[in-house]
Amino acid sequence: MKKIFHSSNSRGGADHGWLKAKHSFSFANYFNPERIQFGALRVLNDDIIAPGRGFGSHPHDNMEIITIPLEGSLEHKDSMENKGVIEKDEIQVMSAGTGISHSEYNKSDEKPVSLLQIWILPKEQNITPRYEQKSLKELQKTNNLYPIVTPDKNGPEMWINQDAWLHMGDFNKPTSFEYKINKKGNGVYIFVIKGRATISENTLDKRDALGIWDTENFNISVDKNTKLLLIEVPV
Repeated sequence: MKKIFHSSNSRGGADHGWLKAKHSFSFANYFNPERIQFGALRVLNDDIIAPGRGFGSHPHDNMEIITIPLEGSLEHKDSMENKGVIEKDEIQVMSAGTGISHSEYNKSDEKPVSLLQIWILPKEQNITPRYEQKSLKELQKTNNLYPIVTPDKNGPEMWINQDAWLHMGDFNKPTSFEYKINKKGNGVYIFVIKGRATISENTLDKRDALGIWDTENFNISVDKNTKLLLIEVPV
């Protein structure tokens, strides 16, 4: 088993006034040659967007983009004529493929929106762009991990163009369990959204992360009131 620990305060940061961002990996003006990516996981941004502000229309291609609002409402528009609002406890997936443009704005004029944005390198290049969003409440299981993204086009979860599995976990009591790697050669990047977790003898607090690879499984113990995000990708 191989591991790499990323503390919350070791992340890159940017404060644009209207946007406060933390970058787990090199992004925009933050560059760290030792933090380019974790396998196919290229970006994990922890953003807070001020009321009424946001990102104007901008392009992407050949990237799987996953957005998870943690608080507030995010308004989305794109070049495929999708328009809508993503709320807390929802998830959005875009396969940028051959190319897509989109904008993201805080829907509220009063409250900030907090979100995680994840970019995963695709398995196949230049696929037809695709957009989807779903309520996480349809997938949630209390005190257990539950899948939110898989490679399976026919499952109840969201799907992406990569051999990747994303799980979340909402725990209201101390819990211990084993995570089994879904595909040989994959690794897992565990991000503590809130609370505390002990993973293979490493203790992680809020916004800490641990990458694990070269193993078939590992154990996780969490404290009460903990929320986890696990991102399993080829490494």
